[in-house]
Amino acid sequence: MSNKTIQTRLSALQKQMQKERVDAWLILSADPHLSEYLPDHWKLREYFSGFTGSAGSLLVLRDKAYLWADSRYWVQAEKELVGTGITLMKLGEANTPSYTALLQEILPEESRVAVLGDTISIEKFVDLFESLAESGIELTTEFDPFSKIMPDRAELPCEPLYLHDPQFVSESASAKIQKIRAVMSHYGTDVHLVSTLDDIAWITNLRGQDVTYNPVFLAFLMITQSSVTLFIDERKITSEVKKYLGEHKITVFPYDVYYEEVMNIPTDKVIMLDEKRNTYATLEALDEEIEIHYLTNPSTLLKAQKSDANIANIEKAMREDGIAMAHFYSAFEARLAQGETLTELDVADLLAEERAKRPHFVDLSFDTIAGFNANGALPHYRATEENHATLEGNGLLLIDSGAQYQNGTTDITRVIPIGTATDAQKRDFTRVLKSLIVMSETVFPENIPMPYLDAIARRPLWENHLDYGHGTGHGVGYFMNVHEGPQVLSFRAPVTAEMSVKKGMITSIEPGLYRENEWGIRIENLVVALPVEKQQETNFGRYFYFKTLTFFPIDTRLIDRSLLEAKEIEWLNRYHKEVYQKLSTGIKDDSVLAWLKERTAEI
Repeated sequence: MSNKTIQTRLSALQKQMQKERVDAWLILSADPHLSEYLPDHWKLREYFSGFTGSAGSLLVLRDKAYLWADSRYWVQAEKELVGTGITLMKLGEANTPSYTALLQEILPEESRVAVLGDTISIEKFVDLFESLAESGIELTTEFDPFSKIMPDRAELPCEPLYLHDPQFVSESASAKIQKIRAVMSHYGTDVHLVSTLDDIAWITNLRGQDVTYNPVFLAFLMITQSSVTLFIDERKITSEVKKYLGEHKITVFPYDVYYEEVMNIPTDKVIMLDEKRNTYATLEALDEEIEIHYLTNPSTLLKAQKSDANIANIEKAMREDGIAMAHFYSAFEARLAQGETLTELDVADLLAEERAKRPHFVDLSFDTIAGFNANGALPHYRATEENHATLEGNGLLLIDSGAQYQNGTTDITRVIPIGTATDAQKRDFTRVLKSLIVMSETVFPENIPMPYLDAIARRPLWENHLDYGHGTGHGVGYFMNVHEGPQVLSFRAPVTAEMSVKKGMITSIEPGLYRENEWGIRIENLVVALPVEKQQETNFGRYFYFKTLTFFPIDTRLIDRSLLEAKEIEWLNRYHKEVYQKLSTGIKDDSVLAWLKERTAEI
């Protein structure tokens, strides 16, 4: 996208702002479902800035614009914003004000700030409204100029729904709905409104293709004690899905009448609403006299706690994923050794080909990140036809990839040497490995907020005055979004009760270390929280541990053995023994098996 195009688009928005007497437009990376990954129709921030990262906020004033991005995207954003006139605000960096603080600083009283009410949560809107009001600034959702100034705006997706394969579903939609109704009764509520797509897909046991790499579909859900209404484009409903919905007594209404139906809820009803996971537009649609109980979506917590059957299925998916990667890595390394010229793009293509051969494969779970040397230092880098590296010379190749299988969602990062790795690269790699190991070995009390555990993982880096800007881990869905809440393994996250560690919660452990313009290292496994077996009888409650779900070699050619303690070497050798046992029985190719044996040899 050319810088001139961005300037033209911003100018069109600024002219519209002048007509409507709006002093600032806040454009968030969100849609009416507060999704992380957006359909093209809702990529407004990208449309007006050219910044393609998955997270960021754009503030457009009448004569200038600012974009906030976190440390994962600083280098990327700097490149993509060149020539646009947009100022990059490095979120999290000292002395960088929030967009709220900047608005309070530069706008005079009686200014108006606009935001789309269906792209901001109730919680965020209220906080922003109150903060701006203190400075005499109005926050309004009255305007929506985007249809006027975006002639080429993408249509909403309309892909068909399908059933999550029954052999991998451990609980029916009707049973899940009954659990939600029990929570509603407990809190004395009559109507529960759900807008988050992964919650809706989980509740209904349906899947879709409206969002790239995430098997979800655009819809809203309204649950009462006697009815369930799914608001969705009816063109997505196949005959099989129609029959299924009838069996579970789920009524279908058009997607675009949702807010009208919310407006029609009688004032004597009590609403259960998650203020973090519903937009302000939903609150605006409700009658002011209606009583609202702000509670976390029951499905969010239920969905995060995978059943024993789910975990068993995920372990099988992880094994198949590991076998696919063994075929890729062994062939890939052999081709490099033979002098073949390969690029970062080849990595993504060849890895996808191997995964597609495995049972129950549906799609990738995100764009594969294959970053060589300096590109690996960009945590969310993605190679493109216009911008990618050839794998030649010496250095490190970081590969972060994953897949969607009917029986599980995978996400794994490994780093391998291309040519000869330096001693400094090996030291960095080993310290990141130490972080992975210490987090994997941690035992912790039941119900501890997961963000508190993050500091344990960072200790091997912190003691060497090193760190990384992203969280250590994120929740992962079950044939669902690769990023799933409420749990998150990051000390920067606000700590809430819903982040307490529960049995069956899956998270990634992915410490990293990034040398800008040099190399990047990240090692990632998925783990599940489980109670410690045969616990000692004490008065200090139950204790949990992380069971590793991901099994694939960690490249020992990059290890500085002198930095590892005996117990860390023991962990690595034990892990590699399990990797070999789990993967070898599913590999028939002798060359792949030989590669696996070499990569899992004891150190």
